[in-house]
Amino acid sequence: MKIAQVSPLFESVPPKLYGGTERVVSYLTEALVDHGHEVTLFASGDSVTRAKLVSHTQEALRLNPKVIDPLAFHILQLQEVIERAHEFDIIHFHTDYLHFPASQLLQRPCITTLHGRLDIPELKPLYDKFDTQAIISISNSQRNPLPQAAWMDTVYHGLPKDLYQAIETKDDYVAFIGRISPEKRPDRAIEIAEKAGCKIKIAAKIDKADLSYFHDHIKHLIQKPFVEYIGEIGESEKNDFLGKAKALLFPIDWPEPFGMVMIEAMACGTPVIAYAHGSVPEIIEHGKNGYLVSSVEEAAYAIEKASALDPRIIRRLFEERFSSDRMAQDYVRNYELLCNRHRISVSHHSKKFDSIDSKLTA
Repeated sequence: MKIAQVSPLFESVPPKLYGGTERVVSYLTEALVDHGHEVTLFASGDSVTRAKLVSHTQEALRLNPKVIDPLAFHILQLQEVIERAHEFDIIHFHTDYLHFPASQLLQRPCITTLHGRLDIPELKPLYDKFDTQAIISISNSQRNPLPQAAWMDTVYHGLPKDLYQAIETKDDYVAFIGRISPEKRPDRAIEIAEKAGCKIKIAAKIDKADLSYFHDHIKHLIQKPFVEYIGEIGESEKNDFLGKAKALLFPIDWPEPFGMVMIEAMACGTPVIAYAHGSVPEIIEHGKNGYLVSSVEEAAYAIEKASALDPRIIRRLFEERFSSDRMAQDYVRNYELLCNRHRISVSHHSKKFDSIDSKLTA
């Protein structure tokens, strides 16, 4: 198939550091290339891919302090996708709803993966209006706020099998990785580690929007002797960081749409101790690849139990459910279904107009 992948421009594909959506776009794009598809990736110019790269900015927008209006670059990107739509069998958007007014009118199959939270009041009238846009959820729980949307399928994220290796010998610390933000609850992770009497290593970025939260609620906590704040880390550092941890703490306080770090930990053979919000119960099998908890006390106790979980089994569960090969196959199935629907629709309209034309010329 000839497939267009349209990525946000805030991070490169894959990201240099943090960036969940762009990382998934990278894994999917490369897996599709591996499967023999002809893929064009619309992304920032510093992206690295074996697909054909089309870019409208030399580097990821988050890393360029000179960029004042990032929306301008996304509109340029969208316009080129529209102009080149005839080149593709299907166009796969990862840019939320930005393209809906255009893709609604395109005479090409389009599909959109929604990567973020959907429990936002403003989204309901939008998805009421655009109720024919084919969309993919990244977990079943993600759909709950918008049952009226045109859901095609749930496709769980996946990682390349060779990206990480399971590490069976663990060090004496628990890990927290992601963003320093209220919904991710790094403060709760520190409290859990303190309750369990163990060291915690925190590898996380701080967005500008979360600076005040960091200064008011987190800065004094990371100065405790059992806390090691590492900062933002890249892909090459994750295997050691996650793989050597006794457990990953994921004490979120929001409806997490997926949570890539959970499957990254699984790929490293590391159990996940997580609060059962959003997608978490769809990913963590209690007592197999981690523990579902609802309090600091339960989480602290789960750290003690985590050492009994076999890293090889955790890794095997990752390979069975969350590989990029499986993700690509799931998406191709949906691409083919959507293309078949489009062909039937075009054929139906063509026959209808032929019938009308024959009546007019009779």
